[in-house]
Amino acid sequence: RWFPSLPCKVLRRQMHGLPLEIGDTVQILEKCEGSCCCFCVGIFPSSYIHLKNAHVKNKGQFETVIPTEDSVITEITMTLRDWGSMWKQHYMVNITHWDLFHRLWHVMNEILELRQQVLVGHLTHDRLSDIKQHITARLDWGNEQLGLDLVPRRDFGMVDPDEISITELYRLVGSHTFTLTLTYMHTHTHTHTFPLPMSHRTSLLCHPYSFSNLGEELEVFYSVYDSREMRPISERFFVRLNKQGLPKSPEKTERQCTLFVDLGSSDLRKDVYVVAHIFRIGRMVAGEKKSVSNTQYKRPYGCAVISVADLLTADFKDDHLLKIYSCNAESEWYQIHDSIIRKVSSRYSHIGLNVSLQLLHGDMEQIRKDYMRLFTRNVSITKRLGFSDIIIPGEIRNDLYVTLERGEFEKGGKSVARNVEVTVYLLGGDGQLLKGLVCCGSGEPGVDEHRSFVLYHSNSPRWAEQIKLPIPLEMFHGTHLRFELRHCSTKEKGEKKLFGFSFVPLMQDDGRPLPDGTHELIVHKCEETADLQDPARYLKLPFSKASLQPGNNQTIKNSKESFWIQSSLCSTKLTQNGDMLDLLKWRVHPERIIDCLSKLKDIDGTEIVKFLHDTLDTLFGILDESPQRYGLKVFDCLVHVINLLQDSKFQLFKPVMDNYIENHFAGALSYRDLIRVLKWYVDRIIDAEHQEQIQQVLKASEYLFKYIVQSRRLYAAATGGQNEEEFRCSVHELFKSIHLFLSHESKGISPITHTQAVFLRSFPTVCCELLKIFSMREVANLARDTLSSLPALTHTDCPLQAVKLQCMAKTVESPLYVNPESRCVLLPVVLRLLHTHLQEQRELVLCANILTSMLTLNTPVTVSLKGEFVACLLTLLQQLKDKEYQQLLSRFPTKEELTSFLLQLFTVFRILIRPDMFPKDWTKTKPEMVWESYFYLCIIFINQPCLQLEMFPPSKRKKVLEKYGDMRVMIGCEIFSMWQHLGDYKLNLIPTLIGPFMEVTLVPQLDLRNVLIPIFHDMMDCEQRRSGNFKQVEAKLIDKLDGLMSEGKGDETYRELFNNIIPLFGPYPSLLKKIERETWRESGVSHIATVTRLMERLLDYRDCMKIGEVDGKTMGCTVNLLNFYKTELNKEEMYIRYIHKLYELHLKAQNYTEASYTLLLYDELLEWTERPLREFLTYPMQSEWQRKECLHLTIIHNFDRGKCWENCIILCRELANQYEAYYDYRNLSKMRMMEASFYDKIMNQQRLEPEFFRVGFYGKKFPFFLRNKEFVCRGNDYERLEAFQQRMLSEFPHAIAMQHANLPDQTIHQADAQYLQIYAVSPVPENQDVLQRDGVPNNIKSFYKVNHIWRFRYDRPFHKGTKDKENEFKSLWVERTTLTLAQSLPGISRWFEVEKRELVITAPRTAHPPSKQTYKHKQRHYNLCMLNINPLTMCLNGVIDAAVNGGLARYQEAFFAKDYIANHPEDGEKITRLRELMFEQAHILEFGLAVHEKFVPQDMKPLHKKLVDQFHVMRSSLGIQVCVLLHI
Repeated sequence: RWFPSLPCKVLRRQMHGLPLEIGDTVQILEKCEGSCCCFCVGIFPSSYIHLKNAHVKNKGQFETVIPTEDSVITEITMTLRDWGSMWKQHYMVNITHWDLFHRLWHVMNEILELRQQVLVGHLTHDRLSDIKQHITARLDWGNEQLGLDLVPRRDFGMVDPDEISITELYRLVGSHTFTLTLTYMHTHTHTHTFPLPMSHRTSLLCHPYSFSNLGEELEVFYSVYDSREMRPISERFFVRLNKQGLPKSPEKTERQCTLFVDLGSSDLRKDVYVVAHIFRIGRMVAGEKKSVSNTQYKRPYGCAVISVADLLTADFKDDHLLKIYSCNAESEWYQIHDSIIRKVSSRYSHIGLNVSLQLLHGDMEQIRKDYMRLFTRNVSITKRLGFSDIIIPGEIRNDLYVTLERGEFEKGGKSVARNVEVTVYLLGGDGQLLKGLVCCGSGEPGVDEHRSFVLYHSNSPRWAEQIKLPIPLEMFHGTHLRFELRHCSTKEKGEKKLFGFSFVPLMQDDGRPLPDGTHELIVHKCEETADLQDPARYLKLPFSKASLQPGNNQTIKNSKESFWIQSSLCSTKLTQNGDMLDLLKWRVHPERIIDCLSKLKDIDGTEIVKFLHDTLDTLFGILDESPQRYGLKVFDCLVHVINLLQDSKFQLFKPVMDNYIENHFAGALSYRDLIRVLKWYVDRIIDAEHQEQIQQVLKASEYLFKYIVQSRRLYAAATGGQNEEEFRCSVHELFKSIHLFLSHESKGISPITHTQAVFLRSFPTVCCELLKIFSMREVANLARDTLSSLPALTHTDCPLQAVKLQCMAKTVESPLYVNPESRCVLLPVVLRLLHTHLQEQRELVLCANILTSMLTLNTPVTVSLKGEFVACLLTLLQQLKDKEYQQLLSRFPTKEELTSFLLQLFTVFRILIRPDMFPKDWTKTKPEMVWESYFYLCIIFINQPCLQLEMFPPSKRKKVLEKYGDMRVMIGCEIFSMWQHLGDYKLNLIPTLIGPFMEVTLVPQLDLRNVLIPIFHDMMDCEQRRSGNFKQVEAKLIDKLDGLMSEGKGDETYRELFNNIIPLFGPYPSLLKKIERETWRESGVSHIATVTRLMERLLDYRDCMKIGEVDGKTMGCTVNLLNFYKTELNKEEMYIRYIHKLYELHLKAQNYTEASYTLLLYDELLEWTERPLREFLTYPMQSEWQRKECLHLTIIHNFDRGKCWENCIILCRELANQYEAYYDYRNLSKMRMMEASFYDKIMNQQRLEPEFFRVGFYGKKFPFFLRNKEFVCRGNDYERLEAFQQRMLSEFPHAIAMQHANLPDQTIHQADAQYLQIYAVSPVPENQDVLQRDGVPNNIKSFYKVNHIWRFRYDRPFHKGTKDKENEFKSLWVERTTLTLAQSLPGISRWFEVEKRELVITAPRTAHPPSKQTYKHKQRHYNLCMLNINPLTMCLNGVIDAAVNGGLARYQEAFFAKDYIANHPEDGEKITRLRELMFEQAHILEFGLAVHEKFVPQDMKPLHKKLVDQFHVMRSSLGIQVCVLLHI
């Protein structure tokens, strides 16, 4: 078969077209011209696919197609497809968090590039392995960041769970999780920092760029310096800079950067620094005249330092500009770096050194892989001085480091001190110069000679200048160093005059190299270079002050002059230790063998491992020489060497010893002496006072047995297997001694106990060595007898307990347990020990590990210390066959014992895991507790996160369904089947299981819901038959539903499905037959309808709360749910809970008035009694009186913040009455003062009158509580119609604003859209007495105008009949709509639904002319002493000079005409009333003009005159006699 993957998206709208997405896999059944026919669906263009080889697993309906490409490539394809969609979602949801978004983008691109490299197929095997490791590390990192599953792997590929045991899979997942972070961070070591293990190796990349232009050439030496020990810990890196401060040889890239290698984790601390010493090449004195001298000298210039610890900080940048410091005097140059570090007496030269520094973690092999670009340009390597923390076998070094320390010289007849320059030469045994072996530093090739820098006028110069001499081993013998001392003149000639020399041989007479340390060399006088041509002439002379014999210094012309050097040898081939040399040359002095063997333990371990091969040959050579005489000493030395390799510094030499044993060891007779001495030690364990030496012997038992086994094999090969029985007997005798000392039982913790533990730690490896010469069964018997000989310890604090189990764990993992024959021997001992520990609940972690290892060997599935036991238990259950299940169940003789066992088993599954396997045949009648546990077990299984397929990425969901199907549906069917077989036991499980079953049905799986929802029918029926109603079921369902849906469970589909239970009564005739009374059916339908309505409100509430914004929709939804709990369900506790949720919402939105009314609902449920109340929500345990008092005070506080002081006064009075009744005069006084303050606020503080708006929500896209309903909303402060409309449209961004006020028709009501109809309405106050009473201040009236409002009015003008173009008042009518609310505003919400709508059509003649506004302005401005007259001016002008509607003249023309009066005699009273109102308005206007005249400013006098004239014309038209205006 060929299975294509699609390179593009196909959208086919034809009837038989196949819609395909990129990456979809299709099976081609038939190919026609230009198109293909796909399996079971349709056709598509053949050009849209790419053919790939594949194979099919599980052929049939659920077959799985697996491409025959590399598994890593397949995983990349699947993973990136999942990442792509999640990456886009991350951008949309977390737009403020860019870090992960960008990092993921770079990682995805990197993976795609690596994938392309793998697909090309031109990589070497090692490179391919590295790239796959890199890819899997990136994939695992991305999966972890996105919360996807972490993939267990082997060799970079995903493991198949069907081909691996559960325990092994669990271990893989555990180890994978542990190492994931470190793996990714390891690949990003240059940008991430993390704690380093003690053995971690680090390198420092140093890349100098440039230096300030000094006009002279420079030499810069970089090194790593330890300020704690005041010594360098690395070689020097040497860079030459030209006069412009740039690298002198830019074409030689290896001279531009270096890698300081072998830095240990202990070197990454604050007192370790990178130091740069800078020397200039030029005249002796800077700025010296050119005529003085043209000779170039190397002179100190400055120094810079930076701490290595700074490179570990998170904000560290690679590039640095290092400050250059110079010393106050050249005599202090040798310690200038210390002065800078200690921040004393160094001058900053204001010149910088550009350098890049970067830490690279890992050994050299890893760095070469991760930073290949460095090595392609031949980066120089700067080694560590001496060996690193971990010595690498096979590393060859023979480097001698010489430091020119200081000198003491005489003036030599000069008036001033000398300018001394030292020239260093390396000469061979024949006196010839060895060329190219003097290294000033890495980065530059070796030279023939080295010239030191010159200190100006100093007879006691201190240089501290280091050089390296990488002398080959074959040249080392006979070589010597010569130091020529010259005075550098500053005169015109600038000559360098020789005045003396020193020398030092590099090999001593006894064959040892020059010892490390400081050497004071003799300065021999010499003024001619020719005198040094023949080294044989001066090599006979003494070279150091230490080599002079007392009284034999007459040959030295001047012994006052001295020259000091310091030497350090780092060699894997030469030793400076005399004891080591004596041991290796034991045949030269056989009488000193005992002494040499005794001194071996005092030799430094580095020297021993350097000569490990030679040392072992020496020891076994001495043993063969005289076993009886030297056997014990050689054995002790061998133990010392073996245990030396346990040190972390030398542990890498274990393979070297293994290689020696396999390929170089030749002691064919050594096994006899080794067994003899080992038995001698074991026999003395119990009686020995000191156990330290014996413990060292047993600690080395692994390698001792390796030597014994290899020695015996060599002997058998040489003799044809002679003395086999003798050897077996000696081994068995040795083990008898071991069994004897192991069986010794000590009281408490004794030294012998520790000795037993030491042996047990190495015993499994001893058994593995014995397998090379004994049969599997023989070794198994030895192991069984050894483990059985251990005492049965009862005290838990004994360390031998854990060691026994550790030994057992290693034994189970060894070949002994893998082999079936030997496993039969070991299994009883292992099980007995495990049984004891598990019973006593000791060392459970180790027991779990042992069980895991045991079961891994057998066969296959999932899953913590809990997981280990669960994995073991699942493996055991999976290996049991049906017959074995029956045998297990038949072992319980009584029904009670079987019940107890099943309960324990179910409890284990419920607590430890979400189970996925248990016997299917336990269908016999069981007690209620067993059934309850069984159902809980099934429910936990269905609800486990790893089965919620809806939460998986598409590729994972598809893979799980193809392989396993939806296991939730399978278990759901099992639940339904079991429930149907329970019979009368069902009654005992109602209502206990209602909540759990409800939780399962909320899982968004349609088939599962269809299977389990009918169980609720059965529960209702059972409860009806038992109690005559199903109130219990109803109450439990409602209580559980609120909690579950608040957790995010349930959806609209579930509501519809649950609501379909009503018609589902029909398809279930078995249930209908049981329902004999009609009332049962009616009550059932009513109950389901109630639950459905509750679901509607809960879904609306949850959807609103998801948004996280506090708006009118959220509050309205909460009010709707709150009222439902009170009116329909009568659930007081839930009602109170939602009261407080609404209260919190109001506080968050600063709706303090509404918050007070909300909390007042709870307050009204309480009485002034001493009834104790339990702790509830945020309320403590207290009496009912105390809680009501607390609520009153909180409500008063919020009413005060909302400026509803009238309501505060009412509550204050109520509280005051309570205080007075209890004679609590202190609180009574406070309450009266608070009440008085509210009166003051009413009179003195200004309150804004809010606007009110009618809002209609039309269309099916609105939530249930808003759909096709109209509300009146109380606006915010200063909010007008335009602002309110904008706010509502922002709350409902998909809504369409209707531009008219007419009621919409059914088309709008049923539309799949959202329509908003908004317009302003006027409140109709209820309390008219206060408003109409004279003398009541406006501050008081303003409250009653906008509070406690039930009715609102809206006037819509329209023309009835034909519109009169000359005078529109003739046909103008007003449609007055009065809206009555369900609750008054303000209340617990800022909006309430319209309960009643009244419509009245009014003729214009019945409306009052616009005179009241004028009166208001007249009143207000008169009272405020006319602070601002503009509003009154505008009002008067608008009434008197009406430019829009024509004013009163239009009314007169329309209604006072004789024709109209004659034609409408029924309007006579209305016309009379209209004329009276016009007269009244005229009097009000007259009074207003009088006020206006009194306060009008001078510049507005003309306008006032115009208004007076027009007013006279208007009065005349009304037939009113003109009178003199009142003067106020």
